[in-house]
Amino acid sequence: MDFRYSDIVNSPDDETMELCEGLALRMHRDTHKEVAGVKRAHDDWTEFVSPVGQYHGGLSRQYGFMAVTVPECLPERLEIISYANDVSAVSQGSKRIQSHILAEMMAIDPERALTSMKSWATFVQLAASRPRSRPFASLEEYLPYRIIDAGEMIWFGTLTFAMALTIPEEEMEICKRLAQPAFEALSLTNDLFSWEKERDWAQEKGQGCVINAIWVLMTELSVSEDAAKDVCRAEIEASVKKSLLVLQEVRANLGLSADLRTYIEAIQYSVSGNLAWSIQCPRYHPDASSG
Repeated sequence: MDFRYSDIVNSPDDETMELCEGLALRMHRDTHKEVAGVKRAHDDWTEFVSPVGQYHGGLSRQYGFMAVTVPECLPERLEIISYANDVSAVSQGSKRIQSHILAEMMAIDPERALTSMKSWATFVQLAASRPRSRPFASLEEYLPYRIIDAGEMIWFGTLTFAMALTIPEEEMEICKRLAQPAFEALSLTNDLFSWEKERDWAQEKGQGCVINAIWVLMTELSVSEDAAKDVCRAEIEASVKKSLLVLQEVRANLGLSADLRTYIEAIQYSVSGNLAWSIQCPRYHPDASSG
């Protein structure tokens, strides 16, 4: 995989280095394009739906979410994927905003824009298939659900559009299997850092369970919150190690398409970028600044 638009971040925080040992952290050089996309998303949401208030979206003090999770995004596509990501983070978006996103993406790359939209539609269907209030008995049962709910298909559509990748239909199943360890790490990272926010929300709503890996581990293993967090961290580390082994195999397998091999490598940077962003973003840390 060639690196044309990003640079290595030489001094990521200790937790990123610990949980993502062996994975580099990269950041896109055109971070101003992400800022522009996020600001435009917030302005449009305020105008057409409702005020976003203090919502910071993908921005944070040190890293923009898209700049570190899709560091090799084609520069002309960074603003629109940042716009689309922030709209989806607030909600599934109004039809007017959804139509605008599709039109802008179609103007850039019709084929991959349609692939992205189909992937996002698949995510909505799959995410609606299991009520979020139903408890899970084990992490093994929970993870397949969480990978879907965390946006596996959305991220597939985002990465392939951002980097102009086409995964052949006959490789879709193997693509999903090869990417699974990375999506496990992404999902567990989200749960680890969103735990307090989701726990407090569930308590306010009077829900008896929290749809989060920390709650699942607490109940499955009969352990404290802190102990469950330690188990979650260990699971993230294990998933990262599995993902790196997969990457070695993929690099050596020239029978796979070039775009599939690039996709599997690109998602490794999504893992390290998501972790670095999660550690200091206002979404999970209300006292943090977006810069």
